[in-house]
Formats: sequence, C-alpha cells, structure tokens
Amino acid sequence: MNTRMRRAAFAVAAGAMAVSLAACGSAKESGNKSSSSSSSSKKGDNIKVGLLLPENQTARYEKFDKPLIEKKVKELTNGKGTVVYANAKQDASLQAQQVDTMVTQKVDVLIVDAVDSAAIKNSVQKAKDAGIPVVAYDRLAQGPISGYTSFDNETVGKTQGEALLKALGSKAKSGDIVMMNGSVTDPNAAQFKKGALSVLQGKVNIGKSYDTKDWKPENANANMEAAISALGKNKIIGVYSANDGMAGGIITALQAAGLKVPVTGQDAELDAVQRIVTGTQYMSVYKPYPTEANTVAEMAVDIAQGKDLSSVAPDKVDSPTDKGIPAKIISVFSLTKDNIKDTVIKDGIYTVSDICTAQYKAACDKIGLK
Repeated sequence: MNTRMRRAAFAVAAGAMAVSLAACGSAKESGNKSSSSSSSSKKGDNIKVGLLLPENQTARYEKFDKPLIEKKVKELTNGKGTVVYANAKQDASLQAQQVDTMVTQKVDVLIVDAVDSAAIKNSVQKAKDAGIPVVAYDRLAQGPISGYTSFDNETVGKTQGEALLKALGSKAKSGDIVMMNGSVTDPNAAQFKKGALSVLQGKVNIGKSYDTKDWKPENANANMEAAISALGKNKIIGVYSANDGMAGGIITALQAAGLKVPVTGQDAELDAVQRIVTGTQYMSVYKPYPTEANTVAEMAVDIAQGKDLSSVAPDKVDSPTDKGIPAKIISVFSLTKDNIKDTVIKDGIYTVSDICTAQYKAACDKIGLK
C-alpha cells in the first residue's frame, strides 16, 4: 500500500507546519529533553518494536497505520526489525495488559496509541522502568514519553467548523446545530472540540452538545435521536461530528427522521468518502496517514538505536505529566466532493474504482469522479 503513496499533499503539509503549531496550543519553544535517555544501550538493525493501537472500529488503524508502520520499520532496519502488534479494542484495561506483555517480551521500544491517555500513565512508567522507551502515537499519552507524533488537532476542529459554516452560509443562525464530540478519555477529542468552538461560537446556535462514549457510532446514533427529540427535527440545520464513524450513526438517525443537513467528519474513511459523493455527508478531514506512520516508525527505530530525534521530531509538546517531549505535528486537509481527486486518490489512499462502485457510480459521474 505504502509504495503507491505519493507525496504531493505532504509537501504542502510540511510547508504549513509553522502555522499549524501555533494552533496546536501544546507545542513549546523550550525544553531540551533527550530523546534517547531511556535507551540503556544502542541497538543495531535487529530490533523489536512493540505496536499498540487503541481500537478496530475505525477503519484506519488496521487498514493504514499497522501495515504502514510495519513496512517502514522493515525499510529502516534493512529488513531485520520486527513489529509485535496488539489492538486494545477500545479497552483501557486490556491495553494495560498488552503493555505488560510487551515488557515481558522485552521489546526495544514501544509505540502506543492510548485508549485512555491518563489511564495508560502507570503502564508507560512500567515500560520505562524496564528500560523500554515509549513513543506516543496519534494521542498524547501521559507518563514519561520519549517522542510523539500526531496531527494538528485543534486545526482539525477548526477545519470542520469552517466547513460547516460554509455549508450553512447565510442560514447559519436560522436554527440549531448539534455538536457530536468524541470520547472524554481521548485528549484529541478535547482539542477537536476546542478548535471547532473557536470557529462556531457566536456564529451558530448550538442546540445540543454531546461527548460520545468510546467514539462509537451507535452511541452517536442514540445521541442524535435524543437531540432530534429534544430540539424538534425542523430546528436542526447542521451537525458537527468529530469523526466519520460517528457521522455514519448520525446520518442514520437523520435519515430515519427524514432530515438531510450538512454533517462533518474526520479520517476520510471509504464509506464517508462515498457519503460525501452522494451528498449525505458534507465533508471529512483527510489526515495523511503515511506521513504520521512513517514518522512514528522513524522515531521508534531512532530511539531504539540510540540516535538523536531532532531531525525527525523538530517540535516540543507538553503533556499533563511531562514537558518538552520531542514531537512532530502534521497538517491536515478538508475533504469535500470538490477535491477527492486531489487528496485521497492522488495520494493512493483509494482508487476511483474503490469509491465508485456500482451503488455510487451515478453520483460519481455527477461530480466528475471517473
């Protein structure tokens, strides 16, 4: 998959880095933390990388992140490095057990995308005490983290909010919008929400706002049904959805009520792109997974081999428990029906045939996606 990825959009992302860091809010100028201080000795190419991803309901983790990280680790270690993988299936207790297993297996470095950023703290400390440095991936885990990479999360929320305002146009205050935020256990969700509110507050009427347990589509669906009941379907003019999975549950509830209003999303999942083609979902946020996956693989290999992180992680971020963590923050792109060709297709995430199956061919033809 990764060999097909082209980098045109990524060059733009790199160029926008300075701007995105200002929006992120957690990046710091100061701090001179050693990226390899947890490594007891330098390793060669024969390294073992532990990889813990948080859940498998969101398509990206199994389809993109895992294979991309595995491939990059192989590439960086001349085929000698291995990746030991586990998925927590949205269970923080299971993820803690998985960290214990990684410690027992004596991995050289551990990549963790935390189910619960606070709950993972003791496990991160346990890994460090065992001489295993931890790299936080996509979500900034608490505890003694040696490196971190993610997207510019507040900018994700701003991008969603700006798109919703554009979709609503002059009708932005003619009714209520519903905000469907992510899980409170995910620090990214708070940043998405903050970014969105910075754009939406004062420009729309927020009728209902929900923090959706575990990011689950069925919970978003139930919340949307409750919002329709509380506000009345004739009052709802748009929905801020923090990701595509929830957007799917939201749209099901809207359709059951006979409503069609602009709905945002995030992750550029295939079914979301297809909903964008048909017009049932207004937009998604495209996050260049190859850039993020390649970055975390490079961080992990460099840390395991005792190398400095300054070239791959030029930024610094703070968590609630740690300061000056070496990081790389990656920019994102608003995905609408107008730029599908220039984003997910151009970068090799999907082909036209992936998107424009028989069910969607007429809609694809209508927007010139051939």
